[in-house]
Amino acid sequence: MADDVSMKTSDADWAAVRARLRGSLPSFYEHEPGGALMMDLGVDGWLLEVTPDGRLLCQMGMAIDEIKLLMSEGTPEDLGTDEVAKQAKYYLQPAVAKHRKILLASGFEETTEMNEEYVATTFQRTVDFQRPEKIEEAVQWCRKQFGA
Repeated sequence: MADDVSMKTSDADWAAVRARLRGSLPSFYEHEPGGALMMDLGVDGWLLEVTPDGRLLCQMGMAIDEIKLLMSEGTPEDLGTDEVAKQAKYYLQPAVAKHRKILLASGFEETTEMNEEYVATTFQRTVDFQRPEKIEEAVQWCRKQFGA
């Protein structure tokens, strides 16, 4: 029962933070009601996301089909998952390298995620829903770093 109460508090905190962020930063959008808030971070394809579980993400990714197309130069081939993943990291590396040092120095952790649809490099850190002004500051800082 305590879990139910803490979950409701967490949901209420997320709803309040979400409403504040949507009001103060109108470039946020969502793919599903109540879900993560997302914002494009400029021409390189970076995406900023604030998630309901209290994370701030800056991520850069590519669709698997796009990677396969680049690798095959327009001719369909049956490429192995490992080969596609290595190639994706190669394509993402210049954009990721440009921002890696400052993001890691600012407390973000780097991960790489791959599934059947995409490969993404994600820099993430936790945010405190009790301090929404700090979340706004962090979002503005990220926007500045990416020139958005």
